[in-house]
Amino acid sequence: MPELVVKGGLVVSPEGRHRADLAISGGRVVAVGDLEVAGTAIDASGLLVLPGMVDTHVHLMDPGPTEREDFPTGTRAAAARGVTTIVEHTHAHPLRRPKDLAEKRSHLDGRSNVDFGLAAHLWPEDIPGMAAMWAAGATFFKMFTCTTHGVPGLDAASVDAALKRLAGFGGRALVHCEDESLTALAEKTLKESGRVDPALLTEWRSREAELVAVAAVSVLALTSEAAVTLAHVSNPMAAGIVSTARRQGADLAAEACPQYFALDESEVIELGPLRKFTPPARITSERDRVAMWNTLGKGAYSHIATDHAPSTLEQKSNGDMWSAPFGLPGLDTTLPYFLDAAFDGRMEVEDVVRLYSAAPARRYGLSPRKGALQLGSDADFVLVDPDGLWEVRDEDIHSKAGWSPFTGRVFRGSIVATYLRGRLVAENGRAADERNGLFIPGPGADRGGTTSVGE
Repeated sequence: MPELVVKGGLVVSPEGRHRADLAISGGRVVAVGDLEVAGTAIDASGLLVLPGMVDTHVHLMDPGPTEREDFPTGTRAAAARGVTTIVEHTHAHPLRRPKDLAEKRSHLDGRSNVDFGLAAHLWPEDIPGMAAMWAAGATFFKMFTCTTHGVPGLDAASVDAALKRLAGFGGRALVHCEDESLTALAEKTLKESGRVDPALLTEWRSREAELVAVAAVSVLALTSEAAVTLAHVSNPMAAGIVSTARRQGADLAAEACPQYFALDESEVIELGPLRKFTPPARITSERDRVAMWNTLGKGAYSHIATDHAPSTLEQKSNGDMWSAPFGLPGLDTTLPYFLDAAFDGRMEVEDVVRLYSAAPARRYGLSPRKGALQLGSDADFVLVDPDGLWEVRDEDIHSKAGWSPFTGRVFRGSIVATYLRGRLVAENGRAADERNGLFIPGPGADRGGTTSVGE
């Protein structure tokens, strides 16, 4: 007899939606269909049943400067708004060796409210040891093409060497693309002229710097035959470069983030550090906004992630545009933002499931346990009321940031409940703090089963 039955909901997959019941035992989906079985029942009538979201670009600063964010608060934000699996990496405490990964797993024992993977960082001198890190369970290798957050940028020769080595053992990379020579020269010129005004951000982290790096990494992904994802691709031209390389045979993905669809470039003038993230917002007109949605609709973007990198209002205001921390909070609001877009006609709910659940799970070797509601998959699911409304308020943000760039917005499609492996972890925007999340080793590790970090 199943432990739990979800009755009468409209189950959504990338392929469509259909009325179906779910039977759950041992944290897994054991039956899907019109079921007449006993067990504790959840009435999902009138609700959409989505697989839990899979956010593969998250920074929780734990261990590290946890005054900005930690695993308990960040993963409560995830659970409250429908994210049941994350892949995390913090720049302040980078994982470069297998022992770093083992120590972080131990540290995180009992600290996560959702399931999680961990990514490695790559310094140039770490390239020879990449295979050992992959075998230790890293989900992917984070690379920068410009020095950022204290992580050194890799020049083209180092990126080429890393991707060729990566291809040799079937690993994955997530690459932050901004050209070092252009960002460094812009920073030097701006500082020498005494600039501290907010407008410096878009000159410092320019479109050209992103485009040059995207083009270079796309070529190297093609020639190396490595699996590469480009992080936070901010504009249609950059996404178009990725699409061209993909058509030529590159195993190349482009990550979409909500800030590049929702926020205007000009907002930094008024809001300063509250809009300091990189690459910066690129929208300068309604035409730009429409172009972003068209680019998403045409398939140039492979999947959605938040790049959740929060700071409190106090931390953001402590300094000028050079010294204030980069980043935005996003786990509290990303699924609501894209659901609202679906109910507003800019995309379909099926697209949300594909882009924010199925595709990232598949890209990083987490499927079929994650990113789907099918026989044998983990019973991670989200109940959504398509007629419900949620007004974003700072007091409802679970992240330590305590604010959101979407504060004051009303999103259609309220998240009624989130279940992790068949267990209720959040209801009506209130997340429990039970910390039953499991560590998921990357696909290069011996994955005899998803294990808790303490095992």
